[in-house]
Amino acid sequence: MTHNKTLDVLVIGGGQSALATAYFLRRARLDYVLLDDQARPGGAWQHAWDSLRLFSPATWSSIAGWQMPQTADDYPPRDAVIDYLRRYEQRYQFPILRPVHVDSVTSEGDCLRVQAGADSWLTRAVVSATGTWSKPFIPQYPGAADFAGQQLHSSRYRSPKPFAGKKVMIVGAGNSAAQILAEVSQYSDTLWIALEPPSFLPDHFDGRVLFHRATAAWKAQQAGRIIEEPPGGLGDIVMVEPVIEARERGVLAAQRPFQRFTRHGIVWEDGRRASVEAVIWCTGFRPALDHLAKLDIVEADGKVQVEGNRSVKQPNLWLVGYGDWTGTASATLIGVIRSARSAVSEIQAFISQTTDCP
Repeated sequence: MTHNKTLDVLVIGGGQSALATAYFLRRARLDYVLLDDQARPGGAWQHAWDSLRLFSPATWSSIAGWQMPQTADDYPPRDAVIDYLRRYEQRYQFPILRPVHVDSVTSEGDCLRVQAGADSWLTRAVVSATGTWSKPFIPQYPGAADFAGQQLHSSRYRSPKPFAGKKVMIVGAGNSAAQILAEVSQYSDTLWIALEPPSFLPDHFDGRVLFHRATAAWKAQQAGRIIEEPPGGLGDIVMVEPVIEARERGVLAAQRPFQRFTRHGIVWEDGRRASVEAVIWCTGFRPALDHLAKLDIVEADGKVQVEGNRSVKQPNLWLVGYGDWTGTASATLIGVIRSARSAVSEIQAFISQTTDCP
């Protein structure tokens, strides 16, 4: 069905970045709608592993307008985040349609046509806020296809119990690798492989430090200055309680990358071998931008060239929440506020200077 009414803005996504954007669109009194391909509220958080915890207190893990309620623990668990996002939607009564999977965005005159199955919308501006969760990245290693063991990305990991008694290799150097290693190592013999040596924050640091440093980098960028990034970037490992406990058990020691897989394990460049029965890849994600393919703006690196959050080649398209290339710390709950506010301010100015779609 083609919707006859032309929208000011259509937001693709229903997670934290889409909701933060919707908050500012609502304040700007623009006519907008959100299309979320998930059946329920919560965005990517509803697909995270069971024991996942934030590494910042609730007050530092909130999006604009309404603070996340305090939890019994210092660091809110995954389910508290999902509940917060659900209640946030209800609080502001955002116009969200779900589940709606957007197939494509195409130009139509001065506007954009958003197609989702048999449905389509014509809109003056689009905000893409689909994140990265649906695009897990696994690096290619020689022999991986011949490896007889189990392989899964952290996006499919739920709990350690299916790995009980196995030799499990965790690959990655960030917070997800450290947290998953911490709990899997309670049930299994683990091997930690890090592409780069992991960087651990002091025990008393948490996500607030990371956000302060990201803010300092953003302010320097706005002023045209380049600063050397201090220790404590967003990839640095926060020593939450399970990770500290894993360190005390002596399992928090990463080994350098291996060279190739064998049928039942791995081999390092020096010929050293290790048997492995399962691999959990904590190797990150890529932007989920398949819906923008027909606009021919996705570059070879899988990203869209932007100035701030605005597409350079498609000036009525904004991208919010995909990582530092769309705003420093924009893939975090509190960090996306800055990007969402800026994008909506630009959209408001853009729409005030354009006529309605034909």
